[in-house]
Amino acid sequence: MTTHAMSRRMLLILAVTCGVAVGNIYFPQAISPLVASGLRVSPDSAALVVTATQIGYTAGMLLLVPLGDRLPHRPFLVTLLALTGVGLLAAGCAPALPFLVAASVVIGVTTVAAQVIAPLAVGLVAEDRRGAVMGILLSGSIGGMLLARTFSGALGEWLGWRAPYLVAAVVVLLLATVLARTLPATIAPSRQPYPALLAESLRLLRTEPDLRRSCLYQATVFAGFSAVWTCLAFLLTGPAYGLGAQAVGMLALVGAATMLCTPYAGRLVDRWGPDPVNLVCLLGILVSAAVLTAGALGGVLGLTALILGTLLLDVAMQSGMVANQARVFALHPEARSRLNTAYMTCAYLGGSAGSWLGVRTYGQAGWRGVCALVALLAVLALTRHLVATYGCRNRLVSRRFHGRA
Repeated sequence: MTTHAMSRRMLLILAVTCGVAVGNIYFPQAISPLVASGLRVSPDSAALVVTATQIGYTAGMLLLVPLGDRLPHRPFLVTLLALTGVGLLAAGCAPALPFLVAASVVIGVTTVAAQVIAPLAVGLVAEDRRGAVMGILLSGSIGGMLLARTFSGALGEWLGWRAPYLVAAVVVLLLATVLARTLPATIAPSRQPYPALLAESLRLLRTEPDLRRSCLYQATVFAGFSAVWTCLAFLLTGPAYGLGAQAVGMLALVGAATMLCTPYAGRLVDRWGPDPVNLVCLLGILVSAAVLTAGALGGVLGLTALILGTLLLDVAMQSGMVANQARVFALHPEARSRLNTAYMTCAYLGGSAGSWLGVRTYGQAGWRGVCALVALLAVLALTRHLVATYGCRNRLVSRRFHGRA
């Protein structure tokens, strides 16, 4: 792939595309009750729409993202967005729940544009700008994740559950048209057949130590993140606070500050490298676990601790992702999409495991037990990080010493 000078306009378009693509995964969560009443099904049945989208997204990461190393990016991204737009239109016109669930699978599978854009953007800029670019793209994804629920909830209450799907379809198809006209042409770095591309992600995970440790860092940190946010609803609606479910949504808006932090984290990665940034982020996770523990106290003090702790947790998790992806994408320029497939799959598996562990820990040990789980996961990643970085330095010093001797 040829390195081009990426304009601010192009970077903004790609960041918006990432936000819209990620938002397609999350906005159905806010309108699930509206779907239940609109299609006259139970809330549990309507929740299948959210599950189908998430399952489709996981399948899309495994089956489609590796093709980013095999196909020219412009037609590939435009096709993905066009298929997502068709899926959103079908969902918005769905006559019954089974049709909506099927359309949601299509939306999930094809709305993987953000995972294709990240490797593409890294290849379009100079090495000393890659961290900053990834930080901006991640900022767009975070914005999409946060705004999608608010947008779909408000629009759904006003115009019904179909409106968010139809408006999202128009936005996605508009972005497909814009990218078809503005995205620079690229040459696919790999000519491997499709089955070999799918197998390559597993092979890279087996053979690349830096990929494995980046996956471990993000899987453990995302597991702690998911455990906290899964159990916050239990804490806030329980006897310690007695708040409504809306309080969890309001607290989630604290994460908007992360949009401002990830571009700065990217610039730090460009200047100092990913390892120092990872170290600070993992220490930040430990501090956030300690702060969040005070949330069990309830009252104003406890709520303040929850706000500060979740903010620190969000910033550390997302900034660590910038550092991890910078390390991963530097391994094999011709296999960035396959590397990203392995990395993101491990991260999502970690998040799923964290939600499961968090619920069970909360049932046995309460909120303090969840905070202890976050700290334990951070210590696991931090120990691996110290062994990798300082062990490597000791080996280099030893080689130099023996070489001089």
